[in-house]
Amino acid sequence: MLSTQVVIIGGGATGMGILRDLSMRGVKAILVERGDLGCGTSSRFHGLLHSGGRYAVRDEHAARECIEENLILRRIGQSCVEPINSIFIRTPEDDAAYEKTWVAACAKAGISAKPLEVKELLRREPNLSPSIQSAYECPGAAIDGFRLMWQLRDSAKHYGGQIMTYCNVVGIEIKNARVQGIYAYDEYRKEKFYIACEYVINATGPWCARVAALAGLDINVRPSKGSLIVFNHRLSHDVIHRLHKPSDADIFVPHGTVTILGTTSMDTDPDDNTTTQAEIQAMMAVGRATFEDLDEARILRVFAGCRPLYVAQGASGGREASRDFAAVDHEKEHGLTGFMSVCGGKFTTHRLMAEKVCDMVAPKFGCNAPCKTAQVPLVEPISSELTERARKVFPAYGVKLCSNRQGPERLHNIVQRIEHYPEQGEVVCECENITRAEIEEVGSEPTTHSVSDVRRRTRLGMGTCQGTFCTYRAVGTVQSLHRRWTEDTQGLFREFLEARWKGIRPVLWGNQFRDVELTRGIYEVSLNINHAVKGQPMGGNTDGKK
Repeated sequence: MLSTQVVIIGGGATGMGILRDLSMRGVKAILVERGDLGCGTSSRFHGLLHSGGRYAVRDEHAARECIEENLILRRIGQSCVEPINSIFIRTPEDDAAYEKTWVAACAKAGISAKPLEVKELLRREPNLSPSIQSAYECPGAAIDGFRLMWQLRDSAKHYGGQIMTYCNVVGIEIKNARVQGIYAYDEYRKEKFYIACEYVINATGPWCARVAALAGLDINVRPSKGSLIVFNHRLSHDVIHRLHKPSDADIFVPHGTVTILGTTSMDTDPDDNTTTQAEIQAMMAVGRATFEDLDEARILRVFAGCRPLYVAQGASGGREASRDFAAVDHEKEHGLTGFMSVCGGKFTTHRLMAEKVCDMVAPKFGCNAPCKTAQVPLVEPISSELTERARKVFPAYGVKLCSNRQGPERLHNIVQRIEHYPEQGEVVCECENITRAEIEEVGSEPTTHSVSDVRRRTRLGMGTCQGTFCTYRAVGTVQSLHRRWTEDTQGLFREFLEARWKGIRPVLWGNQFRDVELTRGIYEVSLNINHAVKGQPMGGNTDGKK
């Protein structure tokens, strides 16, 4: 029987941040996640590391936390963060009076808002609408959610933290109003197991209410779905915000070689991450005020995520809900000892949320050590020696990409694979410059169960071709590594393609439609893959569950 001091339920940014913090303080903890790390809200967002400017007028406290955590994450998570700026622009459609209120609110919250000359901004960002009235520069940034999850995992593991993925919590054992442990079901081993513990932290984001219900408790978390559009190139160098009251489709975030436009806000079921053509068309209409030629940009795909908004008694939800978080101590609220739910908050403030939660939980185990997560980098820097070795086996531009994705330990293993077997230096995914060695290194780990798991760790299939040229190369590689997998090669292939197809289906018009026909043609002539995959041809699944 497994046993530990603390069980954390939920492998998103909040749960992973708590695991890292507790482990660094010396508290024994196991994190249980029903899917892969970061496969919920923490990967389904626009990748913006907020400056706080968006919330300065309505929620000074949340805005101040955002700017402080922004600067911390830039420092400790350098390989996850692209330190660009956030530009707030006022268009003719935006209220000039709001601009004055916003500037004062930013100053009050400690957020630098540097005025920019519109002429100079248009020189820097020539794709922006020339009708811009005014602009300000704040210290925003872009962050890779998938990468952060795994670097948090590696750091927590270094300090003794344990992680169990694809394990769904199905019950919480309680005796005499005290938590005794949790029951979970392993989706791959097909077995139920028990973990004895003294404390459970519910960090499941929009699913918080469901997990709390396993203990017979009720908490008011309102899931709010946001849809996003991915364009196939950078429309701007910096993040572009509309300078108005937070609304739909008013942020463009450059991410690597693409741009993400978001987002919407709609109350929904937390498992609903579907997107409709109507939503996309409405977002495009709003986005044209920022980029007049937006329709000329090719859309790669769309996706949606669910925010975990905590709504206090009598408060409003949606855009009006606070982006602050709540740590609900169920001993104080409901008389259940050993159980806490962490609700609300933002990806940007996950480290601070974890610190405050651990400040409450760690002393229960006699641990009064201070939090060090703001000082200790997530991963060690890559040594000059390893960098030189990598340059001999990677293209010049590929060294930084791989080192940022995988960190020093895995980079060493990948380089060693290519040094011993040069054929493993073959580039499998040309869009993201991913070698066969990197796929084999990630695919051989016990936490990898599918090609989609490899995708989240490497960005396989996330580039311009959306898996057209790399999927069939990668499937055979990862399948050969895991004889224990229950799905055959066709099943793995179909699962990966349907996940890609789900994001393409709502934007089948113009160039995107022609690209899909090219993809279908390639699969038709590549060993008849399109029809060899069990079930329907690619795109036949319309249930929205993949």
